[in-house]
Amino acid sequence: MSARGSTITRRRAALGLAAGAAAALAAPRLLAQEDKQPITLLVGAASSMDFTARLVADQLREVLGRPVVVLSKLGAGGRVALGELKRSAPDGRTLMFSTSSAFAIYPNIYNRLDYDPVADFSFIGGLCWFDVGLAASPQHSGIGDMRQLVDWAHAKGKDAVYGAAPGAGSSSHFVGIATALATGVPMTAVQYKDSGVGLIDLASGRLPILITGTSPLVEMHKTGKIRILAVSGEQRSPLVPEVPTLVEAGVKVAIQNSAGLYGPAKMPRELVERLYAAMTPMLSKPEVVAKMTAQGMVPAPLDGPALAASLAQERRRFAQLVEASGYQREDA
Repeated sequence: MSARGSTITRRRAALGLAAGAAAALAAPRLLAQEDKQPITLLVGAASSMDFTARLVADQLREVLGRPVVVLSKLGAGGRVALGELKRSAPDGRTLMFSTSSAFAIYPNIYNRLDYDPVADFSFIGGLCWFDVGLAASPQHSGIGDMRQLVDWAHAKGKDAVYGAAPGAGSSSHFVGIATALATGVPMTAVQYKDSGVGLIDLASGRLPILITGTSPLVEMHKTGKIRILAVSGEQRSPLVPEVPTLVEAGVKVAIQNSAGLYGPAKMPRELVERLYAAMTPMLSKPEVVAKMTAQGMVPAPLDGPALAASLAQERRRFAQLVEASGYQREDA
């Protein structure tokens, strides 16, 4: 290399170092300037998701010393809130607590989504996972476990139905689809917008099987009004530790949802890492863990890259399930 070329290289290296140092200095200044600005934490689902989002808000408020306001933007399975997040500035003032459905299931079941599940968001960190339960009505006394459910479904044939809440395209619906595929029995889903009406129909005997979040099932299960046959997660639910997973019950299906913190695309890496570091200490607080567990949420922290990798794997898994089941995509 010539002396002139060597000089140019050294100058470029010096400029690169200077640019890197400037960026490193700029990020803390950005964070410092934003420290007292309020944070809006969007949530696109009610019930346990809204409850857990408020625990996250309390934690961020305590650690960051900033106002954190939870704003419910219900509609379209969380896609309304997700659209607002996508349009927000990447300054950390607008975040969203969301389930993984928007990033793993929806891209496989809807045509022309108005967002890219990877490019349009920053993945701050995963917080917890939760599963769904398969419950039987006591009015159908012949269904006491998963083997009896399969026998019942075989006998019913095309007349075998199950309720899925919150409805088409949800984790609950796909647990039903996957169970039907794994056992070779045809079962038709009856869609419910929420678990409340489904539980009434289940307890009264109008509905033989309901698949929905495990948490809403627990109280009626413990009083004998319904019976949870299995849960869908990779491990047993702490809410009903006596109930087997589907895999333990002989059905090779393991589907669980997760929840985490997301931001708009292009958030500075330092800001993402700071928010993750602020959020995760709540998982070491016994009182917070107890509240989450009561809602069916099992703490499982994942940093941003690990969350992105987990969602990519989940997205591929649902793509295979959608293809195998012949599920018809619909317009978002």
